[in-house]
Amino acid sequence: MIQDAFISLGAWAWIILGVLLIGVELVAPGSFFIWLGLAAIVTGLFDAVLGLSWQASALLFALLCVAAVILGRAVTRSRTQDEPQAEMLNRRGQSLVGRVFTLETPIKDGEGRIRVDDSSWRVTGADRFAGAKVRVVRIEGTTLVVDDP
Repeated sequence: MIQDAFISLGAWAWIILGVLLIGVELVAPGSFFIWLGLAAIVTGLFDAVLGLSWQASALLFALLCVAAVILGRAVTRSRTQDEPQAEMLNRRGQSLVGRVFTLETPIKDGEGRIRVDDSSWRVTGADRFAGAKVRVVRIEGTTLVVDDP
């Protein structure tokens, strides 16, 4: 019964399937179903233009799914690799090495503090006055080791 309804719709069945798959992507985002939905819509367009049999349409859909998923992974991977902050997401201190900051509190007896964005970091290094510029040379645990810029 469902098969008969699917076949009777012809090319529209593929387009409806594509729209439903894209709708699933909206409900459960993961950047996967959208590619399958686009493959189904393209299959429907080819079926409408060429009048393909259901076997040829199914084969075309399978090939387009594989191609669309591979293309989609390539598109989304290149975008996420362009973000250098993503690599240091759980190692924020490592991303601070080499940067220059202004001391928030003076370094006395080898310890002081700097402000980085909305957080304050403990620093160690040679004694310096508040407001002096320092460069982060390495991180030891949660403490930044600083030196002259």
